[in-house]
Amino acid sequence: MVIKKSPENDQDRPLYNSRIIEPYIKLILKAGFSQVDVNNLLTYAQMQPYEVADQGHWFSQNQVDRFYERVTRLTGNSNIARDAGRFAASPGALGVMQQYLLSLLGPARVFRLVNKAAANFTRSASYQARRINRNKIEIRVTPNAGVKEKSFQCENRKGFFEAILMMFNYRLPDISHPECLFEGDAACRYIISWQDEPAALWQSLRNYLIAALLLGNLALLPFAYPMVRDHLAPTSILLALLVSLIAARSEKKALRNSLQEIWSAAEDQVSRINTHYNNAQLASEIGQVISSKIKDGLLDAVASILEKRLDFDRGMVLMANSERTQLQFRAGYGYTEEQKRLLEETAFHLDRPESQGPFIVAFRDQTPLLINDVNVIEGTLSLRSLALIKMLGSRAFICCPIICEGKSVGLLAVDNRESKRPLVQSDISLLMGIAPIIGISIHNAELLQTRSQQFQSTLKVLAASIDARDYMTAGHSEKVTEYTDAICQAMNLSPEFSEMMRVAALLHDYGKIGVPDFILKKPGRLSSEEQALVQTHPGQTREILERIHFEGIYRQIPEICWAHHEKMDGSGYPRGLQGDEIPLGSRIIAVADFFEAITSKRHYRDPMPFDIALNLLQDVSGSHLDPEIVTTFIRYFTTQKACPVSTQKPLDHEIQRRQLRIACRTQVSCRALNRTFSGTSAYLSTSGMYVAMDGELDEGSLLDIVFALPEEANRLVRAKARVVWVNDHSQRPAPSLPVGFGLEFLEIQHEARHALEDFIHHAQKCA
Repeated sequence: MVIKKSPENDQDRPLYNSRIIEPYIKLILKAGFSQVDVNNLLTYAQMQPYEVADQGHWFSQNQVDRFYERVTRLTGNSNIARDAGRFAASPGALGVMQQYLLSLLGPARVFRLVNKAAANFTRSASYQARRINRNKIEIRVTPNAGVKEKSFQCENRKGFFEAILMMFNYRLPDISHPECLFEGDAACRYIISWQDEPAALWQSLRNYLIAALLLGNLALLPFAYPMVRDHLAPTSILLALLVSLIAARSEKKALRNSLQEIWSAAEDQVSRINTHYNNAQLASEIGQVISSKIKDGLLDAVASILEKRLDFDRGMVLMANSERTQLQFRAGYGYTEEQKRLLEETAFHLDRPESQGPFIVAFRDQTPLLINDVNVIEGTLSLRSLALIKMLGSRAFICCPIICEGKSVGLLAVDNRESKRPLVQSDISLLMGIAPIIGISIHNAELLQTRSQQFQSTLKVLAASIDARDYMTAGHSEKVTEYTDAICQAMNLSPEFSEMMRVAALLHDYGKIGVPDFILKKPGRLSSEEQALVQTHPGQTREILERIHFEGIYRQIPEICWAHHEKMDGSGYPRGLQGDEIPLGSRIIAVADFFEAITSKRHYRDPMPFDIALNLLQDVSGSHLDPEIVTTFIRYFTTQKACPVSTQKPLDHEIQRRQLRIACRTQVSCRALNRTFSGTSAYLSTSGMYVAMDGELDEGSLLDIVFALPEEANRLVRAKARVVWVNDHSQRPAPSLPVGFGLEFLEIQHEARHALEDFIHHAQKCA
């Protein structure tokens, strides 16, 4: 949508409908004025192509004046205004006007209602019509207050008056202009006279002849000789029949021509209705894509819709990168695989001021461009761009900027190669209507994706805030989430339910934030009172999560987390539910939580070996845990061998360290290559540690690290270390661990080493 400023004076008021300009454009294209660049012409007149095609748009006097001044100079035709008016009557030139005027059934009626008809095209003046006789009309045109018209508009009106008669197959009328505003008169007065059609003349002759013959026969027959009487009557009848036949044929021809005009107008209207319907369907289908696709799949789906709905052989969508330095191919249709590969490898640079290619200009200026002949723009293109055009075989194309919230975000380009259908201004109008829809779609998809990422990040932070309280249980929620997701996948549960379960698994223990540390970190068995306090955490989890505004399927999360310690035989807590009374999601998390707990190190025991843990899982199947879910999990686990140790990158120097490694979460500061990184440890040993963080470090990189031992913040450990393995986005040798690095201590201060050994020894002893 183009937002215009309020008019500063009367000349800036919207006075003329875009249908006034459309005949000029069509005349230029039809008459072959090759020297006229329509885009430049409209730009000079401060008009947009889609505004001209929009029949509900109105232009100001200034815009119309600038347009006429430019088009007269470019065409060299001083009578262009009158020619454009006449051109309005040519077949298909101005379908809507033709259709409207034909519906009034006759030129006389059109002229008598000229004020009403003119209101559809201009607000600059008032029209009064006075009938002089059957074939003569006087029209007086008085400019409205404050409007300063130009003399060329007199000629344009004459052309339109001529067009009205020509629409009804009449010959050019005689138009006199005895009074003119631009010659000092108060208004413009036009006298329009025309001759009847041949059909009307023959009808009049027939009627007069029949009347004359009838009266003549009645008067003469009684006095005529018998011989004359015998021949006069038949001759009169034959003559009357002959004239009637000629009149009927002439009338039929005129009627056929009128029907042809009406049929042509009807076809034009049907075509417009089909176009509007097609465009509405296109907008609707793109809207449906918004609700079902994320950003990565959105543009491919949009390209498929454009291919189905648009009358172009090929089309593509280019999008600006996040830095807004390049336009990159994102989706398209009609291209060969080789051409698509070439487009994907080509970047159109936005950060080079000297770039003047049509894509760059359209993007920067937010203006659509129609290139009818690529040879004309060769001088503005780089050798690489020329090679690309040659490879694609493009001869003419249209490119329209994709604009969202006033900013260019991409480009929509189309061309015809196989059909050879010429590209016209109305195509620009169509594409400029589609491009904002694509822009809004992309913007909404980005908002949804950002919202989803923020939501997931918030959940992970909440889960990490619980794990951070105790280094021994660090990573528990993430591991339970991993097992939960695996169970959902193996059970073929819906993607929506699986996503909801990932969130529930991350937050299932959040209520432990209210359990005192001395209970959570107690190295021995809990007393009955302490056990009772621990068993309050599901209820606290539910109370906290109910304060979060979950929507849709996510509303189940507080209930699922509340019941994840219930047991199949009813011996669980907090409500003693049994069997199917326990929500399915709670039963899934119960299996994942149970297995993760017994296979991880705790303050009061060592981790249980996986084979023993699987046997224990089977032992409690049916009594405590859902047997179907247990069977599903065991099948998954034994098939996938989901073991963090076995999936890590095999390193000889790490084998000994694994025996001494403990789970430990503490902040770590790393400095390398004159840059400082911060991360969080996951595991710690006397000879190294694993640090979770994003960074650009390779194996063998040397760095200085500083970290504090948990519960001993006043004891900092400083060491020189080396990266011995990398767990990055592209290659995850340890997928259960977050992205980060395995470090080996190379040099550590004596006191710091003793502190580290004491801490690890104490942790092992407590276990």
